[in-house]
Amino acid sequence: MLKVINGFPAGGVVDTVSRRVGEGMVNAGYANSVVVDNRSGAGGRIACTAIKTAAPDGHTLLLTPDTVLSLYPFIYNKLDYDPFRDFLPISVGALTTDALAVGPMVPDQVKTLRDYMAWAKANPQQASFGSPGTGSPLHLLGSLLSREAGVPLTHVAYRGAAPGVADLVGGQISAMIAPTGNFLSFQRSGKLRLLATSGVRRTPFTPETPTFAEQKFGDGYPAEEQWFGFFAPASTPDDLIAKANKSIIQSLGSRNVAESLASFGLVAKGSSAAEMSESLRKQHDVWGRLVKKLGFTAES
Repeated sequence: MLKVINGFPAGGVVDTVSRRVGEGMVNAGYANSVVVDNRSGAGGRIACTAIKTAAPDGHTLLLTPDTVLSLYPFIYNKLDYDPFRDFLPISVGALTTDALAVGPMVPDQVKTLRDYMAWAKANPQQASFGSPGTGSPLHLLGSLLSREAGVPLTHVAYRGAAPGVADLVGGQISAMIAPTGNFLSFQRSGKLRLLATSGVRRTPFTPETPTFAEQKFGDGYPAEEQWFGFFAPASTPDDLIAKANKSIIQSLGSRNVAESLASFGLVAKGSSAAEMSESLRKQHDVWGRLVKKLGFTAES
């Protein structure tokens, strides 16, 4: 049996990657079944701690956003894991972008990020944004936008994106920053409006939505697409890492898996373990510079 641990609630994009790629690995013959273990809370840190002590047999894997390993060392004074010693990269599973969406609390005439900041300044009691967790990159992005616009925005932390999006649709908060895929079905039904997405260029899933950079916001926020990746405990033998990598790549090559991920705003994308490790180091350096520049902490 294959167990995929992730640090976020069922129904979100991280959970989706865990399930779809895991099912594809079963179809590829890697295991006879897959179980997804959602250890939600603490912005994904609980899952990292759990995988650190798992059996190094290639059948208990971690699926996590890269930022839980690349950003958090700069945010928290103490982590229960070392991102470069306690885990072995296997393969990237999917590429993602982040987005800011507004809900029914915000008037229809608010159509751009600058419009939202003007509305938030005029309505300080409603000027809030949700994120999938305190100290998460989405929390940092909201703090960066608030600082750049000179508009105080109250941060509301959730245990993952799904409950925050539910509150956004219900009008309990005015805005939410989360992986783009969490918003797509609600945007299509007209319940939410996307105002900006991250990345170098507009995402193909919402080509009508300009990027933060196009709107002159988010200076220093990593422009390249972020990823969700699979990791194993540090003592896992090389041959098991190679076997898991091959199975993940095969799963991602399945049309059914790729189309399922695309419906959640995700691009199916694998990698070698070495490529993944290099990307993690690069992202670690980028986040370090940005956190230092902002003086950002989990309490910011």
